[in-house]
Amino acid sequence: MKFGGTSVGEADCIRRVADIVESHRAAGDELAVVVSACSKVTDQIIAVADEVIASKEQPELGTLLDAMRTRHTRLLAETAPDYVDEVTAVIDDRLTRLQNILSAVHTLKELTPRSRDYIISFGERLSAPIVSAALRQRGIPSSVLDGAEAGIVTTANYGDARALPASEGRIRSRVTPLLADSTPVIMGFMGATEQGVITTLGRSGSDYSAAVVGAGIDADEIWIWTDVDGVMTSDPRIIKDARVLDDISYLEVMELSYFGAKVLHPRSIEPAMQKDIPIRVKNSFRPEVPGTLVLRDKHQEKRVVKAVALIEKVALVNVNGAQMIGRPGVARTIFQALAEREVNVMMISQGSSEANISLIIDETHLEAAKAALDPIVQQGVVREATYDRDVAAVAVVGAGMAGSPGTGGRIFSALGRAGINVMMISQGSSEVNVSFVVTGGDGKRALQVLHDEFRLSENSDD
Repeated sequence: MKFGGTSVGEADCIRRVADIVESHRAAGDELAVVVSACSKVTDQIIAVADEVIASKEQPELGTLLDAMRTRHTRLLAETAPDYVDEVTAVIDDRLTRLQNILSAVHTLKELTPRSRDYIISFGERLSAPIVSAALRQRGIPSSVLDGAEAGIVTTANYGDARALPASEGRIRSRVTPLLADSTPVIMGFMGATEQGVITTLGRSGSDYSAAVVGAGIDADEIWIWTDVDGVMTSDPRIIKDARVLDDISYLEVMELSYFGAKVLHPRSIEPAMQKDIPIRVKNSFRPEVPGTLVLRDKHQEKRVVKAVALIEKVALVNVNGAQMIGRPGVARTIFQALAEREVNVMMISQGSSEANISLIIDETHLEAAKAALDPIVQQGVVREATYDRDVAAVAVVGAGMAGSPGTGGRIFSALGRAGINVMMISQGSSEVNVSFVVTGGDGKRALQVLHDEFRLSENSDD
């Protein structure tokens, strides 16, 4: 079971975590718990680190970290009063270590990716001992492990590390023996290289940690506890009648998550997929709600379309020119140049004439994309590259679309009736996702049109 930042952000939240664990232990379940940092703490640590590196004078680090100490010791006192002295000593020790490395960063005027990973791992180092103490307060034996101690071995790609195959055996040998008699609390978001250097796992790293640990202990299920009721048919902030899906396939939820559905990160699905372990997404604030079950079966609900997603703050890049036709290596030149500038390409579309390649990228990468592509234009490899910030991408996701004639016709007919112009279309060979681009002002309307067209707010199959 993984509990996110909002699920451990306040004393009543931590008590709910203890309630959940206690009830499952009473039912005979063996549990490993993975926790995130308390809500907003990692952001606060990053802000302090940025202030330290920018400050000319030696900052008052003790003052900057005081609020962090006050919050965590308060949570401890309210959830595990019998363990205040013991765990406060742990918190103080960790804050002293954090203060020391921040002081070194200020002195050196350098914050390397390696140092940054170590610094931002402290959010989980502060939350995990409190959650473990709250379990012990209930009489549940519990120990605390950081990601490295649990056996998560990663690449040295700081800030976005990946778990290595060696993790599985180490987790099995270190975590599994603890399960019969206790509930280990494991710090999410982090691991370590083969050399023992701390790394972090990037966005939704705690979900990824949970999936890696779940695969390592051969879990029956992996439960992701968050602050929403499950995976939804669309963004409820835009689509007011969006509903929670009872189930969804691994492939479908991966496609959705690429397009802005932040309930699960694609990387957190992979370890579960490899072991065929179901994932449940549940709301720790409403544990009675069944949530969403993520599993291998592609078509449990028998709907052609499961969900629609919108991604804003993107940019459209068009690369075109007659000189591209029949010329080997043009695409490689374009994508290699973008990769060297670390521009992530979300969608690709190319006409059969080969005279045009359209790309969707994150809007924040637009200047880097221009810097990558302008030299290619100047060299005459392509005629021109144009850029458009006023766009939004929409994804229509459903395993039922594979082999179902007419789905594309329904999508684009519905958009046409609503007067929405489509600027670019992209579909993978899996047929699980049809993605397209519209003007920025039409994005939310396109989402609503398709949610209505496929009656996603209703429970009946369509």
